[in-house]
Amino acid sequence: MHWLLLMVVGLAVGALSGLLGIGGGVIVVPVLVMGFGFSQHTAQGTSMALFALPIGLLAAITYYRHGHVNLPAAGLICLGFVIGGLLGARLAVILPELLLRRVFGIFLLVISVRLIFFK
Repeated sequence: MHWLLLMVVGLAVGALSGLLGIGGGVIVVPVLVMGFGFSQHTAQGTSMALFALPIGLLAAITYYRHGHVNLPAAGLICLGFVIGGLLGARLAVILPELLLRRVFGIFLLVISVRLIFFK
């Protein structure tokens, strides 16, 4: 595997996540599938593994220091994320590859259209 390219992807994803507040998976999953030939399942699993580490901790501290973090909301979302992540992963691993890829693509498309054309 091209370790240097993967590190560059991580750097770019981290920078965009910190800048835009987006989840890294929106970038990581397509890059791993299209750029590195990962299966959709492996790309999503690898992306989820990133959350196992305190990946966004330094960015979150920076936002917190500037008064831009709602800790109660973050805690509640985190709790829901743990449960939802488990349920979503259990569903994802039983879905066929093509269906999973299409669901992911439709999700990105819907979000893109909403951001571009609606308030």
